[in-house]
Amino acid sequence: MDEGISGRSSAFQQLAGQYMGFGALLLQWRKTAPGRPTQDRTAKAMGISVRTYRKIEKGAVPPRLTPEQFESLVRLFRLDEEGRNALMYHNIGASLKPPRGSTQPQLQKAIRLLIDRQMPSPAYLCDQNWNILGFNTAMAEWWPWVMEPGANLILWALTSPEARTQYQDWDMHASAYVKMLKFAERARVDDPELRELIEKVTKDPDVRHVWETETDMGETRDGHVFRMNIPALDWETIEVVSHVLYPASMPQCRFVVITWVEGGEDERDALGDTRNAWAATTANQDDVEAARWHEKNRVDEDSATRWRREVAGLASRTVVATPEEAAELAGRNSVPMPAISKTMGPDAQLTLSPEQRTVVWAVEEAVGCWSVTHVRPATVIARVPRNAVHGECRAEVLQLVRAALPTEADAATARIGQLLEERDTEQRVLREVLNMIEKRGDEPAAGKTGQF
Repeated sequence: MDEGISGRSSAFQQLAGQYMGFGALLLQWRKTAPGRPTQDRTAKAMGISVRTYRKIEKGAVPPRLTPEQFESLVRLFRLDEEGRNALMYHNIGASLKPPRGSTQPQLQKAIRLLIDRQMPSPAYLCDQNWNILGFNTAMAEWWPWVMEPGANLILWALTSPEARTQYQDWDMHASAYVKMLKFAERARVDDPELRELIEKVTKDPDVRHVWETETDMGETRDGHVFRMNIPALDWETIEVVSHVLYPASMPQCRFVVITWVEGGEDERDALGDTRNAWAATTANQDDVEAARWHEKNRVDEDSATRWRREVAGLASRTVVATPEEAAELAGRNSVPMPAISKTMGPDAQLTLSPEQRTVVWAVEEAVGCWSVTHVRPATVIARVPRNAVHGECRAEVLQLVRAALPTEADAATARIGQLLEERDTEQRVLREVLNMIEKRGDEPAAGKTGQF
């Protein structure tokens, strides 16, 4: 019976179908340890009978190991630090050290699949300091800033002019994010990256004011219902719900899904609750202690299973090794856009695909790792700084604009006419408002009372 399983793949098949828990750990360690110790030898190392040991491998709960038994198994299986942690966790549930590198977890294929399958809802994965690790196409279309190098939710929400335009009642959202920062600061007192993030955002005078006047804390934005103005939806105001989850395999990360819901009445949000009730939610020191406890347990449990997982590559929509491979995804007749790429960051490469009517947006996340997202030409156009639209950049923008229009010439002409009429109307209104302001600037102060 002991030798009925041969090889690493067979062991995993048995694990998947029959064995689980602490016994699965012992079985896998025994089958991969140098010298492949038998059940008899392992039982002797533990000081128990072979019959008892066989039952443990099949799933029986063993008695708590003594320190001597614990060290004997570590030596027999030649366990590394994470293996020791796993053995300790399953044996006594003791406090474990997080594995090295756990503060910068890599996005796994399973998580990538989960993120992509949330379509058409925007979804993303961020680490404990809100650095964006992965996102789906909907997230990239609605909020293209996630594709920028070093994208960070808190930094964008609190310091970007975009955020102040897109969030309705930005001041309330700023308070919510400051509460989260204060909660994180209390829960993780020795996190230099968190401290650097706080210093960055509080350089903004408005954020500094919120930081100095907001005394409450909040852990997450899970379940918050709020309104946003989305450029990709022609600036339509929509109501969304934020769902925040913690992946078991990446315990220090947040998996967030944004659900678009039909807006409710003015006094009630789309879920029927009091509108903006989330703005009054707070956390206290008991919540901080609970968060620390849950985070420790999540990290400890992850340490107990991390050794069994294959090393997963960085992922978002598509991952390739070189920028040339990324450009090939644009297909035949692709159009490189080096000038626009420079405006998007030093590690960005954009390639127009006329046939697909999309832009292949590639970002170098690590050496030999380029993440690729297909976005609409309009998404790129909206991101190009207006003061950069000249020379080669202007020529590339023209190609983007043409790709964003209907293929047929008549339809494209009609659409351009419609857009020009809309812009002319906007300009006329702005000029009229400008004239109103300039005329009232010459009026006496009393004449301005109660006016625009």
